[in-house]
Amino acid sequence: MTLDIRKLNAPDLKTVHTPLAEILWACVQNGASIGFTLPFTRQEAAHFWRDRVFPAVQHKEAHLFGAFLQGDLVGTVQLHIGLPANQQHRADVAKLLVHPKARRAGAARALMQSLESEARGLGRQLLVLDTRSGDPSQHLYESLGYQVAGSIPGFCRHPAKDSYEATTYLYKALV
Repeated sequence: MTLDIRKLNAPDLKTVHTPLAEILWACVQNGASIGFTLPFTRQEAAHFWRDRVFPAVQHKEAHLFGAFLQGDLVGTVQLHIGLPANQQHRADVAKLLVHPKARRAGAARALMQSLESEARGLGRQLLVLDTRSGDPSQHLYESLGYQVAGSIPGFCRHPAKDSYEATTYLYKALV
């Protein structure tokens, strides 16, 4: 299986819109705590990319990466760099998503490694992210050298239940 990680630029956005919406929708349906709750439609997923992420990419406030497995887009992650003047040394990692059917093929790890390489190339020295406490993603981030900064109980609503869950903030120094 061939896994290819690509940085997606403004001209790419039209061709990846539908697969990105499908990945986001499938992840939420599968219980991912990534800012959305059920019911969640494919149309809402499409709006997220078109109205929130694509403008940030077009304005160079975020970098978007795609993981292609055998030519199909199966995963994505964002590097947000549009930060205040006193935070130009760092960036935020957002929405590491891999379609449930494509997990365990190394896409998430490869996406993160590409994102970190891009951040270094941009002179960023610190990466920050958050994830649902105890999620498999937390274990992935820690295996990549991210350190736990702390957790906040009751931070976000569970995507499918009427309960609140903790989130854990992690960081990685790139120097």
